[in-house]
Amino acid sequence: MTGVKGVTTSRRTRARLASDGALLLVALAFALPLMWLLFASLDGGADLRVRPPTSPTLENFDAVLTDEITFTPMLNSLLLCGSATLLTVVCAALAAYPLSRHRSRLTRPYLLTILFTTCLPITAIMVPVYGLFVQVDLIDTMYGTALFLATAQLPFAIWLMKNFMDGVPKVLEEAAWTDGASTTQTLVRVVLPLMGPGVGVVTIYTFIMLWGNFFVPFMLLLSPEQLPASVSIFTFFGNYGSVVYGQLAAFSILYSTPVLLLYILISRRLGGGFALGGAVKG
Repeated sequence: MTGVKGVTTSRRTRARLASDGALLLVALAFALPLMWLLFASLDGGADLRVRPPTSPTLENFDAVLTDEITFTPMLNSLLLCGSATLLTVVCAALAAYPLSRHRSRLTRPYLLTILFTTCLPITAIMVPVYGLFVQVDLIDTMYGTALFLATAQLPFAIWLMKNFMDGVPKVLEEAAWTDGASTTQTLVRVVLPLMGPGVGVVTIYTFIMLWGNFFVPFMLLLSPEQLPASVSIFTFFGNYGSVVYGQLAAFSILYSTPVLLLYILISRRLGGGFALGGAVKG
């Protein structure tokens, strides 16, 4: 019995070591690009090698912190992605509410259809969208591009929002209706505040997906002064394959800052849960 137990323990140890080694390799695969990004941004002669800079410098940040390279594209990105995120979250909440509260035989097929639309590659529909935008005079406009970005993210946002909304007890809405609240007031004042973490998840996910979108603004925005940072990053790629790696790394760090700040601001609510137990008891 002792020998069998020892063999079993040895197998468990080897399995744990193998899993730890695999996780370490995955962590290393993610850590190396981040280390290169940090080191290259402080290295005046950065290349593709991951190495600490011999003489750290802020020259790369000084070179990219200009209106043309960073400030104007970042402002365009904030306006474009912020407006598209706001439109997506509002429309997703309005669409998810009836799907969550009114049962029908068509609800599940409709949700599956919505989920299927998220599988369509954006490149497959850009040609007809471009032609449509030219006809309706929306090409090279920030609001037209934001509208299409919101439309592209809306299906999955509806799916997420509906799942979060299902966790809000309907008895709370019935109590609000008894007090004379309308359906819109119930949604805005009862349902959405109680599913605040869910709204935060949808907001962060939508903003991150829009923030890193290159193809849509590249196709629909033509004026250089309207291009977001996700497109202007190509200014660091010169002719004949030359790349200014140090400035590219510095710009990438600045480009990632808004997403990190947004996550930090909303992360407190993400871990708070829905806390509906007391509301139901009351």
